[in-house]
Amino acid sequence: MLELTDVTKEYKVGGQVVRALDGVSLRIEPGQFTAIVGPSGSGKSTLLHLLGALDSPGTGSIRFQGAEIGGLDDDRQSEFRRHRVGFIFQFFNLLPTLSAWENVAIPKLLDGTGLRKAKPRALELLDLVGLADRAEHRPAELSGGQMQRVAVARALIMDPPLILADEPTGNLDSKTGASILELLGDITRQGNSVVMVTHDMGAVRYCDRLVTLRDGKIRSNERVEHTDNGEIRTMPVELTESMTDNAAADSETAGADSETAGAVRP
Repeated sequence: MLELTDVTKEYKVGGQVVRALDGVSLRIEPGQFTAIVGPSGSGKSTLLHLLGALDSPGTGSIRFQGAEIGGLDDDRQSEFRRHRVGFIFQFFNLLPTLSAWENVAIPKLLDGTGLRKAKPRALELLDLVGLADRAEHRPAELSGGQMQRVAVARALIMDPPLILADEPTGNLDSKTGASILELLGDITRQGNSVVMVTHDMGAVRYCDRLVTLRDGKIRSNERVEHTDNGEIRTMPVELTESMTDNAAADSETAGADSETAGAVRP
């Protein structure tokens, strides 16, 4: 669904040029929950901005459902963001004077839909995220977890195939954060793709894919697997895809699998 090929991005900081992304190639499939991790300054936020057409790459290609989006002009970037991408932020970004359902409806309003017409879908989505009884409450009357659920509902109201989440559990306690991650996992099972930037390695257990960035480069791209005893392990994407293409892999290949599998710390 989403494919990056040899993408670079540079910024000028003072008198220096900083290469935030350096030759990044990545493919994200429909219905996949991908976690992007790495230290501060590794390029995670830059990558998320490029995926959401909030910025354009210096070089390389970004294709979404077969169409190039890396070189879109401002108007077409805005159109892409409104209809193809839902955004979830660490600090919720809810308007304090609006009720929960009105906050959910905002993308519809910006797209020209009247408030009355947008309300039924907004209420439906609040019910989906477990907040039907908080529809008329303003953000100040909601907990942090409830505000993030409103933000998730808002991200879904345009029925986008791609959801981008920037540290969605960063301001939540562990129990509330886990409920948000479970909700994002449910979204992918409906066919949406979710890409999440996070510092929390415990969040990886809810994901299908783990991408590690460092110094603007992808250092690992792994599939997250759940073992029968409840543990989590990762396997390089290239290896697992090869195994799928070659179901009759011999014992030598199986041995290589066990060597490349690694545990993820919860």
